[in-house]
Amino acid sequence: MWRSSSKILLLALLFTFLVFTGFAQESGKVGIVNSNEVIQKSTEGKTVMAQLQEKDKSNSSRISTMDEKMRELETKLNTQRLTLTQESILQLTSELERKRTERKRFAEDSLRELQELRFRLFSKVQDEVIPIIEGLGKERNLNIIFDLANSGAVYVNPTIDLTEEVIKRYNASKATKK
Repeated sequence: MWRSSSKILLLALLFTFLVFTGFAQESGKVGIVNSNEVIQKSTEGKTVMAQLQEKDKSNSSRISTMDEKMRELETKLNTQRLTLTQESILQLTSELERKRTERKRFAEDSLRELQELRFRLFSKVQDEVIPIIEGLGKERNLNIIFDLANSGAVYVNPTIDLTEEVIKRYNASKATKK
């Protein structure tokens, strides 16, 4: 996902930063970007989040429907157990187990699909944002740019935060393509 590939990159960047801390502090050529904020505030990021929420809502709705059908079967089995034939009891029990298995598989599959969709959509945004960040870095002659969302930073001087500019440029790049 967005975070796992970023963590590897972040560790390499952090090592480089630690080695060259004195140089970076002297020259002040460090910048940060908050990738979470880019996702939350950019037009495309909001679209991505809406797609993920819609997919999750749809999956939750289907799971709720499956749960309700299982409750109906359980209720029927419990309230009519004394009046049902042994064969009917076995049939209802078998159907209930089949529905439980179906629900479990759907829940697992839908979670995996949601994670894959999240990865694809976040990767797309990341691929579109990285050139913007690189451009800003070159434009401002920065030596290194960290992702604040993955850095574990306790304090960051707001003057080195490029997030709003990245969002502005990302929105502009998407607007010109429409």
